[in-house]
Amino acid sequence: MKDIFDPLVTKELITRIGQLKPDSPGLWGKMAVDQMLAHCSVAYEMAYTKKHPKPNALMRFLLKAFVKKGVVNEVPYPKNIRTAPAFIIADRRNFEEEKDKLVKYLEHTLSLGRDHFEGKESLSFGKMTAQEWNNLFYKHLDHHLTQFGV
Repeated sequence: MKDIFDPLVTKELITRIGQLKPDSPGLWGKMAVDQMLAHCSVAYEMAYTKKHPKPNALMRFLLKAFVKKGVVNEVPYPKNIRTAPAFIIADRRNFEEEKDKLVKYLEHTLSLGRDHFEGKESLSFGKMTAQEWNNLFYKHLDHHLTQFGV
């Protein structure tokens, strides 16, 4: 698993995002490229904003017990995997705005660094290690950039 806290990896991801075009077709799935960019930003919104509500105690227990391992491990996501409701982007978005927002989240994550994420609370999974945060961020973004051929 590549290290999202490494400036070279962040640069590589930003370069890949820069290769996307408003009409880039997905190789699988139903999202348009603008929706995918907005979808990828949700993980960062959950880490940095209050935009998304914290799941109730039962839901958090279920997420930690049954979902967390698959999200934070180093095994790539399969194609067409189901997504959590908060990550579903039903409407179309402005491609350039979504692209810029995602790049800013990547740069912000890099500027905060690995130490910031050690023990940081996740809305869904509770306290996580920096490596778990890395895997969550990198694996998800790599999955969707690959989905759009970059």
